[in-house]
Amino acid sequence: MDLLATYRRSLGEFTDRVGQVSPDQWTAPTPCADWDVRTLVNHVVGEDLWTVPMFAGATIDEVGDRFDGDLLGADPAVAARAAATRADLAVSEPGALGRTVHLSAGDTPAPEYVHQLLAEHLVHGWDLAVAIGADPLLDADAVRECLRWFTDRVPLYRDNDLIGSRVDLPADAGQQDRLIAGFGRDPNWSPGR
Repeated sequence: MDLLATYRRSLGEFTDRVGQVSPDQWTAPTPCADWDVRTLVNHVVGEDLWTVPMFAGATIDEVGDRFDGDLLGADPAVAARAAATRADLAVSEPGALGRTVHLSAGDTPAPEYVHQLLAEHLVHGWDLAVAIGADPLLDADAVRECLRWFTDRVPLYRDNDLIGSRVDLPADAGQQDRLIAGFGRDPNWSPGR
C-alpha cells in the first residue's frame, strides 16, 4: 500500500465533492450534529492548511490562530482545491514521511499524521456526500488502509471523545460501513433522519 497515493485519492474525492455542493446546500445538516455543510468543509480546509506548517516543523503554538474563522471565502470549491494542493505538496516533499510532526497529542511520526489526515478526508468526505445527496462510495483501497490503521486506535479516540458512540452494524457489514460506524456515524444517515 502506497500511503501517499491513498492520501492523494482521499484529497481528490473530498475536493470533488466540495465542487458538487449547490448554493442552497451550504446550510444543510451533516452527520456531525453541530455542523452544517459549510462548517464541515471549512473544518477540512483548515486541516489541509494546518498540514503545511506541521510538515515544516511548526508547533501548534507557533501556528496559533491563523486558520481560525472562515477559510472558504466566496468560492469554497476553489479554496478547498487550493488548500488540498498545498497539503499534498507538503506531505509529498522528499523526506517528509521521515519527519516528526508536533501535534497537540505530542510528537508524532509523519506517517501516523498522514493516516489521521486520510481518515479526516474519508470520513468527512462521506459526511459531505450524504449531506448533499452525492454518491457516498469511498475509494475502496483508501477505506481498507484507513480501517486497518484505525482498528487499534478506536479505544484511544473514543476515550478522548474524538469520535462518537459506537454504532452497531450487522455481521456482514462492508468495510466502508465499518469505517464510518467506527467513527461514530450511522452508515444509513440521511438529512431527514
